[in-house]
Amino acid sequence: MEYKLEAAKMTKKNPVSGKSIVRKIALILVLLLIAFPFIWLLISSFKYEKDIISYPPKIFADKYTLENYLKVWSTIPLLDYIKNTVIFAGGVMVTSVFFDSLAGYALARMDFKGKSGFFYFVLLTMMIPFQVFMIPLFIEINLMGLLDTYPGLIIPRMTTGFGIFMMRSFFVTLPRDLEEAARIDGLSEFKIFLKIILPLSKPTMLSLAIFTLMNNWNDLLYPLILTSSSKMRTLPAGLALFTGQNISFYGPVMAGTVISMLPLLIIYMFAQKYFIQSTAMSGMKE
Repeated sequence: MEYKLEAAKMTKKNPVSGKSIVRKIALILVLLLIAFPFIWLLISSFKYEKDIISYPPKIFADKYTLENYLKVWSTIPLLDYIKNTVIFAGGVMVTSVFFDSLAGYALARMDFKGKSGFFYFVLLTMMIPFQVFMIPLFIEINLMGLLDTYPGLIIPRMTTGFGIFMMRSFFVTLPRDLEEAARIDGLSEFKIFLKIILPLSKPTMLSLAIFTLMNNWNDLLYPLILTSSSKMRTLPAGLALFTGQNISFYGPVMAGTVISMLPLLIIYMFAQKYFIQSTAMSGMKE
């Protein structure tokens, strides 16, 4: 009887409200709605072609196969595409984070002539779509002899307006007492950035690195323009050409898409906490 009374008291103290149940159901429905295309893609990559194009469409099939993945590996140089994508996206990520951090620090913590004008110019570059300057960029890379090379892919994206703006927004929130004490101790500006500011900005830098990696990994138009040989294609560009040549075969295309998405999905799952840390640290005040 005592246990029953205690349970009844706990139930009265913590009643489950109707609003919380409705909220949870709504969140589950939204989650299923967002995840459904990815679930459909993953399941369809193991289906036979007749099950993919069947009408009315079915989520699950009676039989599954690995032929789609085997066909992708045997039809296109997928390993070369993966290698090119890793070098391109990884190289852009490392160089962009480094140079964007330097520029963001200079705009946030240093005083020099033309600082405001340069910052407004950086913001202006964020408003210009790539389609506007892609032809001049192609001509410039071609004249420099960097077309269809890794430097030709990486150098134009070694810094971005978004990265500079993001790092500057974080550096502005840091207290100036840290660097002033370091200057009194005789540290140079670069050493202040390297030894004091940089360790504090790790969450923001990692967030920027993930954004940069994802954007360049999934980019189609940029590497498609600056590469001409099959050996230099990235995953999105290679799969786009494969889709054009094999438009009637949806299974291998879906299998290639899953292979392309899997590394980013794994990275994002392990890096979610850095987005939260970056948001929390952006609230620091001087």
